[in-house]
Amino acid sequence: MNIFITGTDTDVGKTIVTAGLASCFQNEGKKTAVFKPVQSGAEEENGQLVAPDLKFVEKINPKVTTLATYNLKHAVAPSLAAELENVKISTDNIIKDYNNLTNQHDVVLIEGAGGIMAPVYKNFLIIDLIKKFNIPMIIVARPNLGTINHTLLTINVAKQYNIKTLGIIISNYPSDTNDIAIKTAPKIIEELSGIKILGCVPAMDLSKNNLENIIREYINFKHLSSMALSNE
Repeated sequence: MNIFITGTDTDVGKTIVTAGLASCFQNEGKKTAVFKPVQSGAEEENGQLVAPDLKFVEKINPKVTTLATYNLKHAVAPSLAAELENVKISTDNIIKDYNNLTNQHDVVLIEGAGGIMAPVYKNFLIIDLIKKFNIPMIIVARPNLGTINHTLLTINVAKQYNIKTLGIIISNYPSDTNDIAIKTAPKIIEELSGIKILGCVPAMDLSKNNLENIIREYINFKHLSSMALSNE
């Protein structure tokens, strides 16, 4: 069971959702991995670049396997970071790592970089990578004004590529808001797209909350798991 987790934009909560779902799958008895094909904004530790997104996953559940094919220091689009750092990104290397993880795990969650139209290299986009993996995706969206447009655009591009969207998760959702745009966006997105809102994950202090418990409370995990299985 493999799922690509994309966002409507950068910094929308993909890593938090990915880490929470990975921990859920791992603790359901499924050997789980999180794969980051390209990490921009990598951090230097002991002379090596490491992926902060994967470090977060490991912090949430150390039993989850993590791997990044490319770690790039500049916090920009992968194509630009690779150019600045004289790194040649090879799809073959990414697919090789992906296949190895798939062969060794029950579940592989692949976290993208930014949105699905972000360039990996030259004119090769994140959406092209999802197509090569030939797997369904989940969209992580932000809650505030503009999210309807961004989410529907993401869904429509995926349809053009014949990529199935399993559902939408709205991250960092202010449940006590009186903002009418935020309160109505999930229902409008669902009605206009025909794609189910899997849940609205609230804003949280991760030092005081168990992320897996939050994910299970606000996302229909069993429904998501069964949908992913039916798409294999």
